[in-house]
Amino acid sequence: MNYVWAGLLLIGFAVSVVRWLAGDVNVLQEVVASSFAMAKLAVEIAIGLIGLLALWSGLFRIAEQAGLVQRLSQLLAPFFSRVMPEVPRGHAAQGAITMNLAANMLGLDNAATPLGLKAMQALQSLNPHRDTASNAQILFLVLNTSSVTLLPVTIFMYRAQLGAADPTDVFIPILLATTASTLVGLITVLLIQRIRLDGVVLAYLGGILLFVGGLVYWLTLLPSSSLAQVSQNLANGLLLLIIAAFVAVGLYRRVPVYEEFINGAKSGFETAVQLIPYLVAMLVAIGVFRASGALDYLLQLVTVVFAGLGIGTGFVDALPVAFMKPFSGSGARAMMVDTMNTFGVDSLVGRLAAVMQGSTETTLYVLTLYFGVVGITRMRYALWCGLLCDGVGIVTSITLGMWFFG
Repeated sequence: MNYVWAGLLLIGFAVSVVRWLAGDVNVLQEVVASSFAMAKLAVEIAIGLIGLLALWSGLFRIAEQAGLVQRLSQLLAPFFSRVMPEVPRGHAAQGAITMNLAANMLGLDNAATPLGLKAMQALQSLNPHRDTASNAQILFLVLNTSSVTLLPVTIFMYRAQLGAADPTDVFIPILLATTASTLVGLITVLLIQRIRLDGVVLAYLGGILLFVGGLVYWLTLLPSSSLAQVSQNLANGLLLLIIAAFVAVGLYRRVPVYEEFINGAKSGFETAVQLIPYLVAMLVAIGVFRASGALDYLLQLVTVVFAGLGIGTGFVDALPVAFMKPFSGSGARAMMVDTMNTFGVDSLVGRLAAVMQGSTETTLYVLTLYFGVVGITRMRYALWCGLLCDGVGIVTSITLGMWFFG
């Protein structure tokens, strides 16, 4: 991570100096202004997380005291005991990981992030090397950076607002692309960690694929005009059901739900404050890299390379979304909207931008957030595996997008 962070800053600095020497008198001011703005944004993100972290830390505390987390852990113990052998059966980390991944699948970012931070803290309690990522933490991070989203409701909404004829026609390509990136990330980490893919692991993976296939089949039976609304209602309905179930089961088992919620919520504030220095460091580096124009030059280089190889470059105009996504979710979202607005929401480029947005994740942000909350500075191979997932997601998005809409 030292080289990545320093590389973003130094490359950005070098590009800005070259542009300044070439006569762009405003570039240095733009880079400095961007670094200040990103430092401010880092604090705003941390403050914005306080309420969410407090809410979900409190609810998770109720679930723990009511025995729900332990029960969920028992259901998945055969799988976790094989892919995360250092995590004891029934440990709270297993339930937190499951709830985080479920929230990600439903596109519930507001719930997924606090639950992911809770899972990382639980895994850190088992980590013998406090500043170095454990095998279990790396596997969990790679699953998060592979974007395991089954219901990309936000993308449907943006496409609808921009007047798409069928806002949900990108659903299947997104689902297939994110499934590919997730499987590649999972299998890569398991191979690196020399974990055997036995019958139990394959059975769980097969069950997940059957569930995804069944969900796709059911949703494709619905009228296209109602798919976005059904997806949104399903995701929000399940979220409210989970909250109600936590409280109801807690009352049934005589848990003092209000007191336990308060005790859990207190840790949310502390967690958010701990994240500030890590967010400032990474977001400032990203801001310098973007404002210097280094990203634009990278896109131009890609265009030249593909043109020189005789490969069609019709997808290149959508690549800003793919290149920005590992650095900034909001930046990638803005680029997606700009691409759809510029080239047309139902154009090939507009649809490719939507598929890329839904099939990759903000890898650097996720690693900064999740490792920062537990003070890990040595990420080992987590970053490279996460970027591999991004690469697979991008290539699959382009391939499927050209196939479906080209």
